[in-house]
Amino acid sequence: MLIDKRTLPFVGLMTLVVVASNYLVQFPFNLTLFGVNLADLLTYGAFTYPFAFLVTDLTNRQFGTSAARKVVAVGFAIAVLFSIFASTHRIAIASGTAYLVGQLLDITVFNRLRRLSWWKAPLIASLLGSAIDTIIFFSLAFAPIFAFIGANDDFATGWSPILGVFATEAPRWISWLIGDFVVKLLCGIVLLLPYGAFISMVKPMPVEPVKA
Repeated sequence: MLIDKRTLPFVGLMTLVVVASNYLVQFPFNLTLFGVNLADLLTYGAFTYPFAFLVTDLTNRQFGTSAARKVVAVGFAIAVLFSIFASTHRIAIASGTAYLVGQLLDITVFNRLRRLSWWKAPLIASLLGSAIDTIIFFSLAFAPIFAFIGANDDFATGWSPILGVFATEAPRWISWLIGDFVVKLLCGIVLLLPYGAFISMVKPMPVEPVKA
């Protein structure tokens, strides 16, 4: 796989995001908000990972889907390698699968919507990609049905009040899933600002034909 030297900055940024997210996921986000202890729901990695979608969308807009997929492929290789050394093989499988599916979905949706208003393609693509990424990761990593990948985490599968505040209970990983996606949703909106600033300075890739 040949990487165009023009996309090397994006490869570097994706590498930085993946490495930072895999490191920061080890540290709980210590803050209590409206009676909810966010350390039980989030890690600092939840705030850095959405930048992967920003990098993908910027690459897609300026260089097209082929270049974006190559940048994603580099990130996928790095994500798997780091997860193998930093966690269990079940987490590695969950992380790599979620990243790859989420990013490729982002690329496809972005390309279909790139003719619309400047903010619609990155926002919708990143939110859909984040949603599927979150569902795949937490399901593969913690849902008992996927125990054939690796041993279940008793703490993650233990029942507790949803988000720590509601009367209804669910496996603890469900609250982690919800909290993680809420952060990705908010970050997806906030990251429209740097995206908008960047596209005002560069010429976009000509619109590619949408494949059925």
